[in-house]
Amino acid sequence: MAASGELLEYATVFGKSYGTPRVPVEAALGAGRDVLFDIDWQGFRQLKAALPGDVVGVFIKPPSMQALRERLAARGDAEEEIARRMDRAEAEISHAGEFDFVVENADFDKALGELRGILTKSRAARGG
Repeated sequence: MAASGELLEYATVFGKSYGTPRVPVEAALGAGRDVLFDIDWQGFRQLKAALPGDVVGVFIKPPSMQALRERLAARGDAEEEIARRMDRAEAEISHAGEFDFVVENADFDKALGELRGILTKSRAARGG
């Protein structure tokens, strides 16, 4: 699918391949709907290149490395997986500056409010 251009973005992250099919996203955008992606910095770069002017990047970051470790443990990840993710976390976070906005997810409701505000402002800036 990636080689034939059927994916808007794709990446291998932590040994797993991910991608977003082009057709449903373009159909939703064509219908005037917003599309939310949960992707890493690699996917964001690809989306920004594929849909110039249509992408607003928001990097969601943890309040601290300790908080990230605790969240991974709380969701039941194995210690080996936690260690692997923690080893890459700083490198991932180093890409936050490539995004249009950075939201710290210390408090879910506050972070959600910030995201809603970003969406509202971005729609207004694009005349929507």
